[in-house]
Amino acid sequence: MRELDAIIKKYKELKAQNIGCVMATVVHVEGSSYRREGARMLVDEYGNITGAISGGCLEGDALRKALYAWERQENRLVTYDTSDEDDAVIGAQLGCNGVIQVLFEPIDFTSSGNACELLGKTSEKEETVAIIIGFNLESREKQLGTIMMVTTSAVATSMYMSGKVSEILIAEGKRALAENTSSFVSLATKAGQQYVFVEVLQPPVKLVLVGAGNDAQLLAQQAELLGWKVFVTDGRPTHANKERFAGTCQVLVSKPEETLKHINIDARTCFVLMSHNYNYDLSVLELLLGQPQLFYIGILGPLKKYNRMLDDLDQKGLQISQQDLAKIHAPVGLEIGAETPAEIGLSILAEIQSVLKGKQARPLKHRSAPIHDKEGTEFQKIHI
Repeated sequence: MRELDAIIKKYKELKAQNIGCVMATVVHVEGSSYRREGARMLVDEYGNITGAISGGCLEGDALRKALYAWERQENRLVTYDTSDEDDAVIGAQLGCNGVIQVLFEPIDFTSSGNACELLGKTSEKEETVAIIIGFNLESREKQLGTIMMVTTSAVATSMYMSGKVSEILIAEGKRALAENTSSFVSLATKAGQQYVFVEVLQPPVKLVLVGAGNDAQLLAQQAELLGWKVFVTDGRPTHANKERFAGTCQVLVSKPEETLKHINIDARTCFVLMSHNYNYDLSVLELLLGQPQLFYIGILGPLKKYNRMLDDLDQKGLQISQQDLAKIHAPVGLEIGAETPAEIGLSILAEIQSVLKGKQARPLKHRSAPIHDKEGTEFQKIHI
């Protein structure tokens, strides 16, 4: 389960029990940090935490700040400077060297536009959305909090805003969606300076496992730990069933030519052909050719198998485009010396992640630049 989905699930439980809670969100990072903007944790009034905003170094103090915000019933912005080695609150010599802005929002259950409700709407959608969060770097000033959700076709807000401000925020949300990149905006108004985090939230990765063997069982479990949405399809009901795949993955029993009937392919959908049945895998591969949104096709097995597939498709008169050839990864996975099914699963998921993010999957020690790209963290200035 994705961290965000776990947070929303906990929120619904707390709301049903009328147990108060506070949402803590990282809204800006300058320098290095274990978690980046958009990291969240939900703290209930008894001090229980769901989610995380760091690797553990900030949670203790953030818990206290969250409970203080709950008692005061007002949004608060807290700055953590992990470059200060003498900071007794965080702990000396963390080595992160970053300035982290965390916004705390007490959740009003009576508001249909509170932060959790807006985030809950995103988890229900199979589309990319923009969440807009207003904050003020002057911690004593009013902190707006989560104020808007923008999709390509709809807008939901949590509070009234002037027409001009609303127009600007909607435009920034749609621009972020078009560029598929989160951004930061500084609004200069007559009332003062206001800062905005425009966060792009994408739906979970859809991983379709063609084949329900024992290796697929492990791969499905590993992908679920990443919060991916897993589908398993196989023609054998003895293999494709919920007894063997007991997690949240969807299990489909189908002929190869019917594989796509119950799967909506989008830009975050990937397939791994691992049925251990050559003809089954070949039939599904033929279906996947020419699917423009599909970004990854992995084929388990030796290179000899893949070359045979290409020859058989060619004999059928099917010319594979360069775009489709670029999507196919055969043999599937990164070269990490994988031998066991669990190791092979790790190799496959690591490759999919690298392709999804457009990274080269090289050791971080060979990267001369910071681990996290700093582009896009500057505030774009807009005068109203």
